[in-house]
Amino acid sequence: MHKADAANPADELAEVRAAIARLRLREARLCATILAGPDSGLEGRHFRAEVAERRFRLFDAARLPETVLADPRYWSESVTQEVRCLPAAVAATPSRPRRLWIVH
Repeated sequence: MHKADAANPADELAEVRAAIARLRLREARLCATILAGPDSGLEGRHFRAEVAERRFRLFDAARLPETVLADPRYWSESVTQEVRCLPAAVAATPSRPRRLWIVH
């Protein structure tokens, strides 16, 4: 579906999200190829890929004592909104062809 074909924002949003998912999958496969053989595929005609290593620290809340985890003073609540794309309801189709009766 092209942008001009989208009947409304819900249809276009679903199409955009599907395209993003396809691109993320392609990106993951390309990165895996580069990481599997870093000596090949790094130099392109227009771009150069570089493999870098990053290190960072993570806070592991599971290691906290239960008394801290259960204490409401250490918790806060936030509310966010999200837009979900769900299939539209489809009109029920008859289980068998309908007969037309012509009366004269």
